[in-house]
Amino acid sequence: MHKTCKRVTVIFRWPPQNFLCIFVSLLNLSYLNPRPDSSFSPNLLLFQLFSLEFSLSQQKTKKKTNSKAEAMAFRVSNNLVGILNFITFLLSIPILAAGIWLRREGVTECEKFLDTPVIVIGVFLMVVSLAGLIGACCRVTWLLWLYLVVMFLLIVLGLVFTIFAFAVTNKGAGEALSGKGYKEYRLGDYSDWLQKRVTNQKNWNKIKSCLADSKVCTDFHEKYLNDTVTEFYQEHLSAVQSGCCKPSNDCQFTYGGPTNWTKENGVFTNSDCNLWANDPKTLCFNCQSCKAGFIDNLKSSWKKVAIVNIVFLVFLIVVYSVGCCAFRNNRRENAYHQAWKP
Repeated sequence: MHKTCKRVTVIFRWPPQNFLCIFVSLLNLSYLNPRPDSSFSPNLLLFQLFSLEFSLSQQKTKKKTNSKAEAMAFRVSNNLVGILNFITFLLSIPILAAGIWLRREGVTECEKFLDTPVIVIGVFLMVVSLAGLIGACCRVTWLLWLYLVVMFLLIVLGLVFTIFAFAVTNKGAGEALSGKGYKEYRLGDYSDWLQKRVTNQKNWNKIKSCLADSKVCTDFHEKYLNDTVTEFYQEHLSAVQSGCCKPSNDCQFTYGGPTNWTKENGVFTNSDCNLWANDPKTLCFNCQSCKAGFIDNLKSSWKKVAIVNIVFLVFLIVVYSVGCCAFRNNRRENAYHQAWKP
């Protein structure tokens, strides 16, 4: 009886050994004095007890394995969010520094126009990356929640901007000219939204300042200075060069150089002809063709940005998904620690 009691106690490792011993004693008594009509078997019961213990051990092992897998997932997702946000934080430093430098050292209107957006982008990236970094690595759930909200808004805004960029840049293109290597551009061919933004006098003054600072027409003049009229007409000019650095083909001016044209007397059907001047500071910067050329250049840039933005959106969605895993793991960890508090 004692040996049987010891076997059961060892199997279950349960503190109330007296209860088990009494239980086994009853089993032995039943075994020594069996009833004729009874099918009760103590050995069969012990076998069932062994089977139950084995099943419990298997379940315990499975729970430990699942706990290890969850802990591994927690470490991977949180560490990945932390690494990505640390890289973003490092990238925000030079962006912010560039914005501050433009504000302090910028002289031209174009440089002053860029400083505020650059500073805002740098500060935004720094704050968001810090929130994600601290929330993931230090298990600060509310910071990680705020980070995920901002990321979700970024994804929505990025998607809206991408659709909007393709919509406003879908209309308008240069007009091919017979016998010419370049195209000419008409302002009315482009979307109304872009036209209104570019033709606004305040905006256009800043754009003109940027065009002057970039020396687009100065480089144009130096590059094609030695061209004959036939050679010049075969050149493939950019939209800004064609619209801002030379008169419209409708004017029928006499070619004297890339930025030197002789006006003919007469009435012009194109109002840009009256705005042309050989002065390098004037040229055709006030012409409708210059605004159209700028919009065409802007359209090409926006399409490229929209394509890059699609890749960026995929990256944001991946980061957001990993961040959601980290947030869920943070909540589980916090709930686990709270459950074990005395």
